[in-house]
Amino acid sequence: MNYITVLGLIAGTLTTASFLPQLIKTWKSKSTKDISLGMFIILCVGIFLWIVYGIFIRALPVIVANVTTFILAIAILYFKIKYK
Repeated sequence: MNYITVLGLIAGTLTTASFLPQLIKTWKSKSTKDISLGMFIILCVGIFLWIVYGIFIRALPVIVANVTTFILAIAILYFKIKYK
């Protein structure tokens, strides 16, 4: 694994981890009033497109980071819809 791939994996880990505090807060408080539904829908579509892009260019950091981020973002979106 070359240093560019490692750099991408570190960057992906950090940006993906940034979703954890929001997910945990939403889960614990069961409140999503300050989360924009439209923003999260657009975000999830964008992340999905990044996954497709990563598959086409065969970039492991892009694929791994975005699959993980997609799961976290979908969980927040689920809570947004569930808790209104």
